[in-house]
Amino acid sequence: MTQAKAEPHATERATPLSSVLRRPAENAESLESVALVVGAIGFVVIGLIALAAFWGRDLPISGAGSLAEFVALSSAFVTIAAFVFGRLVLRTPSPQLRAEVGTGLDVPGARLHWFDLTALALAHAVIVLLGWTGLGDLLERSFIGAVVFTLPGALLAGVGAAVTMYAVFLSAARLTPMLLSLVLAIFLVVGALASMLSSSDPLWWQKNLSALGISGDFSALAFNVTLIIAGAIVTTIARYGTASLPTSTPRELRNRNLVRLGLVLIGVFLACVGVFPVSEFFVLHNSVATGMAVAFAAIVIGLPWLVPSMPRVFVILGYVYVGVIVVLGVFFATGYYNLTAVELVAAVLIFSWIIVFLRNAGAMRSEHPAPPTPVRQAEAVPISG
Repeated sequence: MTQAKAEPHATERATPLSSVLRRPAENAESLESVALVVGAIGFVVIGLIALAAFWGRDLPISGAGSLAEFVALSSAFVTIAAFVFGRLVLRTPSPQLRAEVGTGLDVPGARLHWFDLTALALAHAVIVLLGWTGLGDLLERSFIGAVVFTLPGALLAGVGAAVTMYAVFLSAARLTPMLLSLVLAIFLVVGALASMLSSSDPLWWQKNLSALGISGDFSALAFNVTLIIAGAIVTTIARYGTASLPTSTPRELRNRNLVRLGLVLIGVFLACVGVFPVSEFFVLHNSVATGMAVAFAAIVIGLPWLVPSMPRVFVILGYVYVGVIVVLGVFFATGYYNLTAVELVAAVLIFSWIIVFLRNAGAMRSEHPAPPTPVRQAEAVPISG
């Protein structure tokens, strides 16, 4: 018995670069190609600038006037350009790109506004700035006394810019609710750690978490700016995360808006914690900080009635989180925990709940897709007979 030979498939030709540049949002392959072009541009431009800036001198790895400082600052600037360009490319994605990348390109009812894009671009820039700075400090401690020559330093600076622009462009182009939550988590961790490590008061933790925002140095700036930008990102997540909740009846629409309002309040209160330092606005600062916890508890408690289709396991998880926060408050009142420990644990619980909420809301959207929009009578095409 002979086995039939499989017919060879026709060889597919690669898409020409000129076609990719004309239609960057044609498909996932085009998007990756444009990201590589963006990274190459960053490598050339920043590499040449670094070569001129480093000419005739050896560079320390970290610190003032170092390679890490140049890479961090230049990468932060090109991050904003790459993010904006990534969003401009995705203004008119093709149907093929929508199918290949997924539903995260445009969630119905959650269009990004200019202030959303500003907060996200700044968040990416701060992550890049602090990330490269931290890496440079780590390498400085690993290669004690080493210096970087001019040409290798320029090449490394170009590579840093290329990697940054490539990653940020794809982050902007493939923006999804889950990616938004990941950006928020990384941004909060990086910003908080930068503020803690640079604090002029090594015993700040004996007071409270807000003490990081009152020192008057870089630590205070990093802490307050982190909270303000993070608050703006939470308001963006509020629209994305609730856009997939069921709204087939007026009651469901009202309930969806109540959940969205609660998440927006968390974001606004979080930003106000940074806007109003505790040293200057004691009552207002504590009021908005408490309001954030109250808004979170109200959402968690009311979620089974507001969104009955929400998975029961997630609802129970929310109850556990609220219970833990209450127990921590009792521990603080009895002097067992200090306020810093309570604030840190509560912050981790609240933001981890928001991230898990996004995942569950996204799963609800995929399992219960929105019904097709019925054709209005005025739009019906008459049939001649």
